[in-house]
Amino acid sequence: MQVAILDDWEDAAARFLAWNDLPASVDVTVFRDHVPDEQELVERLRPFDAVMVMRERTPLPAEVLTRLPNLRLLVSSGGRNASIDMDAATQQGVAVCSVPSPRMSDSVAELTFGLMLSLARGIPQQERGLRSGEWGGTVGISLSGKTIGLLGLGKIGGRVASIAQVFGMRVLAWSERLTDERAEEAGARRVGLEECVRESDFVSIHLRLSDRTKGLLGASLLGLMKPTAYLVNTSRAPIIDTSALADALAERRIAGAALDVFETEPIPTDDPLLALDSGTVLTPHVGYVLDTTYEDFFTGYGEILRAWVEGSPIDALNPEALSRGPGDVRDGDEDRE
Repeated sequence: MQVAILDDWEDAAARFLAWNDLPASVDVTVFRDHVPDEQELVERLRPFDAVMVMRERTPLPAEVLTRLPNLRLLVSSGGRNASIDMDAATQQGVAVCSVPSPRMSDSVAELTFGLMLSLARGIPQQERGLRSGEWGGTVGISLSGKTIGLLGLGKIGGRVASIAQVFGMRVLAWSERLTDERAEEAGARRVGLEECVRESDFVSIHLRLSDRTKGLLGASLLGLMKPTAYLVNTSRAPIIDTSALADALAERRIAGAALDVFETEPIPTDDPLLALDSGTVLTPHVGYVLDTTYEDFFTGYGEILRAWVEGSPIDALNPEALSRGPGDVRDGDEDRE
């Protein structure tokens, strides 16, 4: 069984995959680079029976899946993966299995506060200044007594809310389905979207990307933010109108933004966001890149591969694909919470 692991940028497979526990019939190839070109990707993946994908780093649309005749198994880390065309996979008889990490909420929440503290204290700018011979810099702001507005109060948003209270912050929250009971349980106050944006010193996004949330924060809502407020996004880039955000930052209509997610990943070198140094902190989608999360992911990869080889597939998101042979195409066939 030929298996490919894609986009292993951190060389994590060498550390976290239990190689000695894999069946003898499994031959794993690890790719550490990223292939954005569709034709090149097809050529790379054509020999493989199974592909392990790290979150949504490499999209697998129908145009790719239908050109991979050997592919029988896709394994995605982190549960849902919007970059895989599930209908196409099912029609091709490709089982898509998921490897959730119960510890990923902590990972993303911790990064959220790392980004907030970086903004509040100007840590990246202070560090660069020190290395260039400067001593001293800007005056930071305290998180204690500030208001954080959470867009989304699911597992990750709820964890952020609990950490915020340890810092002495007031917590507001909004999502379309949020109830007073859930907000109270998390130590937050449920408010309308505009109030959440207008009253907050930090606005942090924890919504799932959907048709309803795409472009949610456009010029209008960004214009409601305080000029001293910061925006943090560890969810999905399209929830924000990136052009409107770049304009707001360039014109200093908000104090700054910390972004871990981008419209195109890896981010192109000519992306306008890279030119905005003052008041911005940018990280390469590392919200889930933590030892505990990767332990869960790679343990799950191994378990799914062993079960597959033994003829007892587990954790399939589309179990109907298991009954289809190669090419057996049949007819008929929001909050990040």
